[in-house]
Amino acid sequence: MNTENLSHLRNEIRDFAKARDWEQFHTPKNLVMALSVETSELMEHFQWLTPEQSLQLNAQSHAEVAQEIADVLIYLTRLADVLGIDPLQAAFDKIQINAQKYPVEKSRGHNTKYNKLDPSVK
Repeated sequence: MNTENLSHLRNEIRDFAKARDWEQFHTPKNLVMALSVETSELMEHFQWLTPEQSLQLNAQSHAEVAQEIADVLIYLTRLADVLGIDPLQAAFDKIQINAQKYPVEKSRGHNTKYNKLDPSVK
């Protein structure tokens, strides 16, 4: 995914909402709520699967998951647009923050939260 593709997606979503006069409903509160609902619908596909099963979806489940991922991406992209946030820049910034919180030498092979990492490891 490059910036041009994300900008194109943002513009398509913006035009879609504008054509339907939905901008009035696209407040941050409403978009976050819709995003949460769509994320929950995505989670539902994995709810009772084992880790192994979650890696081996059948074709129908895979297609359904793709649709839910699309919904999540659309709402997230719209939310970022309404708030004037560049989601790619925000993601790159967050990766840098996480690199500081989770230095390789302390976190490699561990899923421990940053504030519980072994402070004696340098």
